[in-house]
Amino acid sequence: MPLLDVKLSGEPDAALAAMVAATLSDITAHVLRKDPKVTAVAVSFVPAAQWFVGGEALSRKQRASFSLDIQVVDGTNTKDEKAAYLEAVFAAMGALLPELDVESYILVREVKADAYGFGGRTQESRYVERKLNAA
Repeated sequence: MPLLDVKLSGEPDAALAAMVAATLSDITAHVLRKDPKVTAVAVSFVPAAQWFVGGEALSRKQRASFSLDIQVVDGTNTKDEKAAYLEAVFAAMGALLPELDVESYILVREVKADAYGFGGRTQESRYVERKLNAA
């Protein structure tokens, strides 16, 4: 049930946003083993003239960039999985965004299960319920 917050440089583009959301959902399912049925992706756009890398606007550099902040439950993924995820996401975004600047960032934010959830329930409560039902 991860939440992905993606920022893309450039003007709003619904087709690109849909492609990015689908691509990231797929990578998240395959690399981090997250259920795509409860994966949420929010895509927003920042004009390239307002996105600066090294003090220079992307519009001037004629480059593109993105940032991804994904929230997952603490301890559900290994270091190797997270490293593979960063690599896969960067490669996929490079295919979607021409002239991708290397200064594009991905943050896998691990949060405690008792402080994170959806539908008004924490992931911790879902875990406990599954354990009780299995007994």
